[in-house]
Amino acid sequence: MKMQIPVKQGDSIAVQITGLGSNGEGVGKYEGFTVFVKGALPQETVQATITLVKKSYAVGRLDAVLEEAPERVEPVCPVYQECGGCQLQHLSYKGQLKCKRQQVQDALSRIGHVDAEVLPVLGAANPWNYRNKMQFPAAVNAEGTLSIGCYAAATHSVVDTDGCMIQQEANNQVLLTVRKWMRRFGVSAYDEKTGKGLVRHVMGRVGVHSGQVMAVLVTSAYDIPHRKELIQWLTKYVPGLVSVVQNINKKPTNVVMGSKTRVLYGDGNIKDSLGAISFNISPQSFFQVNSEQAEKLYNKALEFAALSGGETVVDVYCGTGTISLYLAKHAKKVYGIEIVAPAIEDAKKNALENKCGNAEFILGDAAAELPTLLAGGVSPDVIVVDPPRAGCEEKVLAAMAGVEPQRIVYVSCNPASLARDLAFLEQHGYKALVAQPVDMFPMTNHVETVVLLSKLNAKQHIEVELNLDELDLTAAESKATHDEIKAYVLEHSGLKVSSLYIAQVKQKCGIIERENYNKAKAENSRQPQCPLEKEKAIIDALKYFQMI
Repeated sequence: MKMQIPVKQGDSIAVQITGLGSNGEGVGKYEGFTVFVKGALPQETVQATITLVKKSYAVGRLDAVLEEAPERVEPVCPVYQECGGCQLQHLSYKGQLKCKRQQVQDALSRIGHVDAEVLPVLGAANPWNYRNKMQFPAAVNAEGTLSIGCYAAATHSVVDTDGCMIQQEANNQVLLTVRKWMRRFGVSAYDEKTGKGLVRHVMGRVGVHSGQVMAVLVTSAYDIPHRKELIQWLTKYVPGLVSVVQNINKKPTNVVMGSKTRVLYGDGNIKDSLGAISFNISPQSFFQVNSEQAEKLYNKALEFAALSGGETVVDVYCGTGTISLYLAKHAKKVYGIEIVAPAIEDAKKNALENKCGNAEFILGDAAAELPTLLAGGVSPDVIVVDPPRAGCEEKVLAAMAGVEPQRIVYVSCNPASLARDLAFLEQHGYKALVAQPVDMFPMTNHVETVVLLSKLNAKQHIEVELNLDELDLTAAESKATHDEIKAYVLEHSGLKVSSLYIAQVKQKCGIIERENYNKAKAENSRQPQCPLEKEKAIIDALKYFQMI
């Protein structure tokens, strides 16, 4: 039965908040209908005005907190309400860690149906001034004055700031100096609408352990007026400055950096380290933005890899080799695979500088390179994977499972894609044992997670399948009709499933199914395969009807 939507735009309602959404907003129910309220916290009752209504949820604007959560605190940043950089300054740090653990638990259980133990989040000793990389847009605001800062949430409107409270202080000095220079000499900011103006972004990079600082100006043209004064001011006002770089981006795009870079001062790189491994960092290099927490993350990955010195490790999506080199000191051999050519070149340089002769980096698609390694006699004991936010491509996951490492260490920046990928790996011979969240980004809704997966014992699986032969599978099949299974799935998950999908899942579970359900109607036609989400829902129904 279709649910009646109990709210309309403009309604003022009281909502009890029970959790946080993926963007840090409060999530509650009003007459059983989901409502998102930015700025609300779990354990609160809030008054909200409905601003958007969709079929399955509504969005409300926070008007008043009627019952306040014990973990609510006063934000310390003066532009917190307007700025989109942070989402959780109104929640105590203890509360942030609790909610981030819950975020991972909910994703694994609800999306992936994975029952791995989720450990308490590894928090930061100091949750402020941690970012070693700043990347702020420059713009002219509605009043015609210069603004440099973060974008307001879900907009391209720049919120001007004199200093970001989660940035390293040296980055804030870069920001203040460039703004002062632009105002003093009338240097224009780029206008996205007209394509006019010079300075697009102001970047800063800080070597937390080395103390070295780089300033980067992303411009829409090659020539910089008063360039000499810019360099003089930066070297005077920014302690530790060793490099000033210009990046030219002439394209009308949201991509921050262009393809052309020139060094204005210094050598165009800074150095920093993670543990005992040192790295050269260029303007375009990937490097974890929270150095202190990155070491905790990598140490946990190292612990889960359980290296004794004789193992072969493959690092998928290796980037510039940060994790590869961190593991190489404890392994017999490490292979890093990455499809981005400049990242592989950086990885090779980093391996050479750190004297990691047992680290080899391969340019290519992991889905193709993993089977090639196996065919060449390389049998990895451990695979480490640290994919982008969207997670792994299914072909890469299949290739990982196909080379059959004893352990997989999955490093993720997105609990939702992590849960989806873990579900795939669990269907292909692996068990997720433990998940360790790490708070790489305090004051924001983001959380990193390291998960240990172990290869299941093949013999145990054979025994289970043999035991199924002793069951009265015909009796199991008769416990619920396809229509009853469809109705249960629709009621409990909101998904519609076909008889074909039910038959495929029943066959996977060892339940005998009539042949005509699984046969394609044409000799050469391709049969659709049941999506993972629907498969999980069907399995839940089969369990409910005691068919498995």
